[in-house]
Amino acid sequence: MRTLLIYPLFPKTFWSYEKILEMVDRKVLLPPLGLVTVAAILPQTWEFKLVDRNIREVTEAEWEWADIVIMSAMIVQKADLINQIKEAKRRGKLVAIGGPYPTSVPHEVQDVGTDFLILDEGEITLPMFVEAVERGETSGMFRTSEKPDVTSTPIPRFDLLELDAYDMMSVQFSRGCPFQCEFCDIIVLYGRKPRTKTPAQLLAELDYLYDLGWRRGVFMVDDNFIGNKRNVKLLLQALKIWMAEHQYPFRFDTEASVDLAQDSELMELMVECGFAAVFLGIETPDEDSLQLTKKFQNTRGSLIDAVQSIIKAGLRPMAGFIIGFDGEKLGAGDRIVRFAELAAIPSTTFAMLQALPNTALWHRLQKEGRLRENTDGNINQTTLMNFVATRPLEDIAREYIEAFCALYDPVKYLDRTYRCFLMMGCASWTAPAKAPDLKIVKALLIVIWRQGIKRETRWKFWHHLFDIARKNPRVLEHYLAACAHNEHFLEYRQIVRDQIESQLTEYLKQGAETPYIPIPAQTKMQSSAISEQAIAG
Repeated sequence: MRTLLIYPLFPKTFWSYEKILEMVDRKVLLPPLGLVTVAAILPQTWEFKLVDRNIREVTEAEWEWADIVIMSAMIVQKADLINQIKEAKRRGKLVAIGGPYPTSVPHEVQDVGTDFLILDEGEITLPMFVEAVERGETSGMFRTSEKPDVTSTPIPRFDLLELDAYDMMSVQFSRGCPFQCEFCDIIVLYGRKPRTKTPAQLLAELDYLYDLGWRRGVFMVDDNFIGNKRNVKLLLQALKIWMAEHQYPFRFDTEASVDLAQDSELMELMVECGFAAVFLGIETPDEDSLQLTKKFQNTRGSLIDAVQSIIKAGLRPMAGFIIGFDGEKLGAGDRIVRFAELAAIPSTTFAMLQALPNTALWHRLQKEGRLRENTDGNINQTTLMNFVATRPLEDIAREYIEAFCALYDPVKYLDRTYRCFLMMGCASWTAPAKAPDLKIVKALLIVIWRQGIKRETRWKFWHHLFDIARKNPRVLEHYLAACAHNEHFLEYRQIVRDQIESQLTEYLKQGAETPYIPIPAQTKMQSSAISEQAIAG
């Protein structure tokens, strides 16, 4: 079976990093880990070709070669996924679709001609699909409520990737998260019981990447890397030895909950293994909003202290923020900006709250009649909210725009980055010296020219650079990389402003809606009692 794997286009987002990637002659930040895992689970007697459309177009020869086309997508890739389904069907190809977006709303991809829907987790549903194909079936939907044991997941087919096009590789140690955040679809897709691979299994994946010649960053794409702390520590203890034996070939980034700050042993192990950055779901400094959205893990102590503990341990924080929670008071955007400044968080992904399909938030808003029609909860930062908020959407959108632009003011970003790295701890080991990568040298020269000579940041750039070199020299390379990130954000903040203002103009033309006013619990009880009396009467 000649199988063509296609990964759809991403729009420009916080994570796309086009300007940074241009400087180092790379196309994409991360590869499609899901598709190379699918290729590993399918029969290895099948033939495979993989095209990441974020790198290049599918060639006519590849279309002609394929017996079947398999695609996977997240919700932000919806538009291109649907286009590629139509293109494959126009050419008479069998089409099989899976991934988080089709799993959440299967009818949307079924309606445009998909033959096979391979939903939920592929370790269980892909074998069902293979059996159907071997029986000669040409369509079907394969689902399961069972969560697979990921210790049986094979090593992804990293060999199918155009490795030179990517800035980092991806591996996954665990699925699922123990928390219950109302807006999060991870617990809907993967459950609240974190399932982990074995340390030997993950190290085998790193061995494969090493043997393929990979020597750059690796992103642990777990939605909460520390969801199962016991198993993570076992992995890190083995990984620490592996990294030393291989002379520290990789730098790791990941995502984790803020309670990481409470476990000094875990942070120390991560740093000793080569972890450099961690994405934290802060969401908001407003405790009432955190309580409402059931992000209780962020209310157990000072968030600023937690972030700074993580920095001092040696990890650069990236933080996620959200505006638009129910009951939110005026000035939420300013409070988020102040928090990022006080905590010294360089990079922050910031968006208006979206109700993603099948989340607890989605179901609550649907019950309250607050979901807007023809919206799908796209989680990109250039999208208006897809439900009726408890304060005017215009106010939320304008606060969001101004806060986003303030966070990525070039001087403020440089100051936060400087303060972060000034207090940052570092690992006790040092990677062996090696010849500098000419692409990295070129990128460094571009950053120096733009931020140290051309722009208004010039005086602060040189002051901060020399001060870091003098006071915390072991983090200097990491510091310069973080400075380079602002090249992407400078352009992206204008994209956010333009697209949100355009959508807001259209929204206001249609007539602004009345904000939702929650009915107090006591009133609800009274209304219910009155209704019962009316029925009895």
